[in-house]
Amino acid sequence: MTRDEFAGLIEEALTLIPTDFRDAMRNIAIIVEDHPPAEILAEMEIEPPDTLYGLYLGTPITERQWDDGNREPDQIVLYQGPHEEDAVNEDDLVAMVAETLIHEVGHYFGMSEEEIMEVEEKFWAEQDGGAN
Repeated sequence: MTRDEFAGLIEEALTLIPTDFRDAMRNIAIIVEDHPPAEILAEMEIEPPDTLYGLYLGTPITERQWDDGNREPDQIVLYQGPHEEDAVNEDDLVAMVAETLIHEVGHYFGMSEEEIMEVEEKFWAEQDGGAN
């Protein structure tokens, strides 16, 4: 899949994430890279067959100061290769990208892993419900 085609899937996936997440996102750049760098995987202690689908780079809004001025956009890096390798089909790929976006946006909002997991579970329940 080309990078432009993957970018189109990201646009589709953005429509699937919860509206309150989408509406509250500000100053976030979504970047696509082929694969996570080996040094990031090592730093995060991720070993094959596990991998990394995405990464949030920035300061969660819960940790920002009241006088936080102009800043470069926070970044969500999506790794195209692992998504494509693990997806069963294009619909699954869109759902995987959406879940990754939900997870990384959760970090932007300063949510705990447990809170993010609850949102992801709700997302998958809605996806499964929509498939029936």
